[in-house]
Amino acid sequence: MKKVIGIQGVKGSYHHQVALSYFGNDIEIDECMSFQELVKSIEAGRCTDAVMAIENSIAGSIIPNYAYIDEHNLTISGEFYLPIHHCLMALDGQEILDIKEVYSHPMALLQCKEFFKNHPHIKLIEDADTAEVADRIAKNQLKGIAAIAGKTAAEIYGLKVLAEEIQTIKTNSTRFFILNKRSESGVEEAKIDKASLKFILDHKRGSLATVLNVMSDCSLNLTKIQSLPVIDQPWKYAFFVDTTFVKLEDYKKALAILKIMATELKILGEYQNQK
Repeated sequence: MKKVIGIQGVKGSYHHQVALSYFGNDIEIDECMSFQELVKSIEAGRCTDAVMAIENSIAGSIIPNYAYIDEHNLTISGEFYLPIHHCLMALDGQEILDIKEVYSHPMALLQCKEFFKNHPHIKLIEDADTAEVADRIAKNQLKGIAAIAGKTAAEIYGLKVLAEEIQTIKTNSTRFFILNKRSESGVEEAKIDKASLKFILDHKRGSLATVLNVMSDCSLNLTKIQSLPVIDQPWKYAFFVDTTFVKLEDYKKALAILKIMATELKILGEYQNQK
């Protein structure tokens, strides 16, 4: 039985590219037009696993996705870093001067803003997904409209690429989480060298610094820290961290200490570092 992988967007999107790269071609795709719908797909069992963007090297963290993972008790079983190569695409027979409007995901528009400073006649409009816009242009034969998406989308939907590599920073990359509802990641213990954790501390001076010192003393490398307010506790924050380690014993030692220090500690995922 084929795995069903949930993605945000449609075939040809960057989420779709990650699904194929991570799971291989022998999969079915459940297309979701929002991250909220993606979470519903996981919870309803429509997909066995899901791909969710979590941060971009230019635009930063997609903060609501941390809350989705936490609130719905999703398990992070892996990660994938995808280099982003944005293209401007439209119906064949058109050039950039013919384009009046460009639709794409807000993140894609943000990543290409410098390119469009040289084309002030084009209006930028936020949309739900990169590849879905490409699909819509092709289906409805929309002239004067262009999409920002990966070259794969142009190939799938038969559009002409008007410009390649239009992202402001050419080394643009997005990190994706591989998610499911299983209680454990399924990664062999010998291969686990990265973990994503959430913890809440007492609101007092030095509490975060003490935790970070513990992680350092246990030879853990903190690669990411993100804070989110605790909704029902004003001025209290939950910290989401990613940490890498060489020895699993070091990680387990740090975890035992953190369980004592934190008012709440939650393991979001233990998996293999891909960076």
